[in-house]
Amino acid sequence: MELDLNKIEKDLDSIMKDVLEKANLKDGDLFVLGCSTSEVVGGKIGKDSNLDVGKVIIKTILANLSPKGINLAVQGCEHINRSLVVERSVAEHNGFEIVSVVPALHAGGAASIQAFKQFNDPVEVEHVTAQAGLDIGDTFIGMHVKFVQVPVRPTIQTLGSAHVTALRSRPKYVGGPRANYEPIK
Repeated sequence: MELDLNKIEKDLDSIMKDVLEKANLKDGDLFVLGCSTSEVVGGKIGKDSNLDVGKVIIKTILANLSPKGINLAVQGCEHINRSLVVERSVAEHNGFEIVSVVPALHAGGAASIQAFKQFNDPVEVEHVTAQAGLDIGDTFIGMHVKFVQVPVRPTIQTLGSAHVTALRSRPKYVGGPRANYEPIK
């Protein structure tokens, strides 16, 4: 597959608009990204990381989230225990524990490296509880999305060669047969 960064950017922009419309996020919410640039370029996860693809992906996602005041957390690979890059202010505001690691190409991945480069004051944290997220290349972000998770099926389900899925969350339904779930008007 020939690498077309413009197509990746255009498709990802469409995917993000679609997911954000369905996720109903608000200012201050957290959006998690799991991303295998290896899968995007048609390689095997963890074997063909691509910094150029990572750069386009982070830039495009930030362009969609930042105007809405939504914060980004970028999940690294299992070699850094799936720790995530966030802005220091996000970590401090949410009480996330900052850990000592800096992502590398084959220990964190290209998207994490590019997040570190594009964020203002990046740090790594061990765990987050996001309200929604995007998974590019089947990296499994569910551990970082708030319970109850609801699948979001974007209209475009591939980015390059990578399979794309998304999640949003909703509050738990509690109660019994007498419970109501619609707001009082």
